[in-house]
Amino acid sequence: MVSVGDTPPRLLMEGIEKRFGATLALRGVRLEVRPGEVHALVGENGAGKSTLMKVLSGALLADAGRMELDGQPYRPTNPLDARRHGVAMIYQELSLAPHLTVMENILLGVEPHRGPWLSRRRMRTKASAALQQLGVDISPDVEVRWLAPGPRQMVEIARALAVQARVVVLDEPTSSLSGKDTEKLFALIRRLKSQDISVVYISHFLEEVQEISDRFTVLRDGETVGGGVTGNTQPREIAAMMVGREVAELYPSAEPKFGEVILDVQGLAGRKKPQSASLSLRRGEILGIAGLVGAGRTELLRAIFGLDAVKAGKIRVGVYRGGGSPQQRWRQGMGLLSEDRKKEGLALGLSIADNLTLPKLRDLGPPGMVLPSRQAAVCRRWIDALAIKCRSPWQNVGTLSGGTQQKVALARLLYADVDILLLDEPTRGIDVGSKAQIYRMIVDAAQGKGTPGRRAKGILLVSSYLPELLGVCHSIAVMHRGVLGTPRRASEWTEHRLMLAATGQEEPR
Repeated sequence: MVSVGDTPPRLLMEGIEKRFGATLALRGVRLEVRPGEVHALVGENGAGKSTLMKVLSGALLADAGRMELDGQPYRPTNPLDARRHGVAMIYQELSLAPHLTVMENILLGVEPHRGPWLSRRRMRTKASAALQQLGVDISPDVEVRWLAPGPRQMVEIARALAVQARVVVLDEPTSSLSGKDTEKLFALIRRLKSQDISVVYISHFLEEVQEISDRFTVLRDGETVGGGVTGNTQPREIAAMMVGREVAELYPSAEPKFGEVILDVQGLAGRKKPQSASLSLRRGEILGIAGLVGAGRTELLRAIFGLDAVKAGKIRVGVYRGGGSPQQRWRQGMGLLSEDRKKEGLALGLSIADNLTLPKLRDLGPPGMVLPSRQAAVCRRWIDALAIKCRSPWQNVGTLSGGTQQKVALARLLYADVDILLLDEPTRGIDVGSKAQIYRMIVDAAQGKGTPGRRAKGILLVSSYLPELLGVCHSIAVMHRGVLGTPRRASEWTEHRLMLAATGQEEPR
C-alpha cells in the first residue's frame, strides 16, 4: 500500500465548483491523488463524480478552483489537451472507433508524422510498445470491432500509455467484464501502479474498492464528504458516507408466498443461444439466472420476450401458449428490462414522463388523448417512490445519469403493472444506496406491494453479481454454454458453487 506520508500529490483538485444554470453540481470539491496510488472515487449516482472527471479531462471548464499536476498548474482546454498533459480517461462505455485497427485507436489524435504524412511504421512501433508494457497479446493490426470487451479495455489503457499518462481514470471498468477479465484488469492496474502511474478508480462495487484501492474519496451532492485509507475502513462505513446515513439491510427479507405458475418454458432453443432451457416461474417468485458473460442469459430473456427467433421449445405465458412478438408479450402481461438501456431500454430523446408512461397511455386521459397534467402526476408518484433525481417529469432521459436512467426503465415496468418481469442486470452501474431501493422494489413487486394492481409478480432476474442473486432470489439456475441447469433454492448455493457451475466444473443440473 502506498504511504500517504510526505509524498507530494501527483494530482490536486481543490475548491472545484461547476454550475449548470441554477444547479450547483460541484461545491468546492477536493481530490488529492499520489504517485503510484490507486485512489477510489465513490458516491451515489448524481453525486458529481462524472462532472468532476469531465473537469479533470478537459471536457468541462470549472467555474472556480484550481488543479495541479506534479506541482504545476493544470487547466486543460479539451480532452486532447488533457491527454497531452498525461491525463487519460477510460469511460464505462468505451470510446474506441470499432472500424479502425488497434494501432489506429491507440494513436488516435496523437499520430506520429513524417512531414505531412502519417508514419505507419512509427505508429506500429509505439502501439506495440504500449501493448507490450501491458503484457497483453493483441495484434496492433486487428480491427477493434472483432475484440471482446476485455481486450477492448486493454486497448483503451494502451492508449493512455502511448501518451505517457501520469493519471489514468477508470470509470466503472468492470461493469461489462467477466470474472476472469476482471482479475486480468486488476493485475494490470497493479502493474500500472508499480510503474508510478496514478489510477483514479470509480466503481459502485465496494468490494472492488476494498480489493484494488489504496485510498478513497467520497462525493455526496457535489461535495467531498469523506475519505481515507481503504484498508482501515469497512465497506459499510464507506456506504454510510455515500448516502449520508447508515445503509439499511441491503437485501430485504420477506417470507415468500408462491402462487400459480405464470411462465412455463420447456426445451427452449434459439438460433444460436439458448441451446436448451426449461424453467417454471410462479407468481410471487424471484428466479435468478447466473452464468458467465456470453453463456446465453440475455438471449434466453430475449427469446422468451419475442425479440429473438425461437428454433424449438414451448413457452406458456399465463393462459397463452406459443410464440409471440414483444407487443403480444406486453398484452399478455410480460415486460422486459434490457441490459442495454441506451439502445433498447429507453427513448433517450423523450422525457421521463413519456418514457415511464409509454406502455399504458390509455389511463392518462379521454380516449385518444393524453393529459399532460395527469401524465406528470403519475410520473411524480414513481419519481418519489424510486427516489429518481431529476429536475422535473419533463426532463430529457438522455441527460440523466446511467443509474437514474435504469430507475426510470424499472419504473415503467412497475407502472405498466405486468405480471412477469424479465430483469436483465437491473442494478448495473447503480450505487449502493440505490441498489438497496431497487432490491426493495423487486421484493415488493414479487409480493404485489407498491404496484397499481396489488398482484404478486413473477420475476426472472439475470445478474452477473453473485451476492445479488443469493441475496434477492428465492431460487437460482445456472446457464453454461447455452444450457440452463435445473433451478435450486437459493439457500443451496454459494458464490463458489455458482462459479463452479458457471464454468462447467460442477454439473449445473
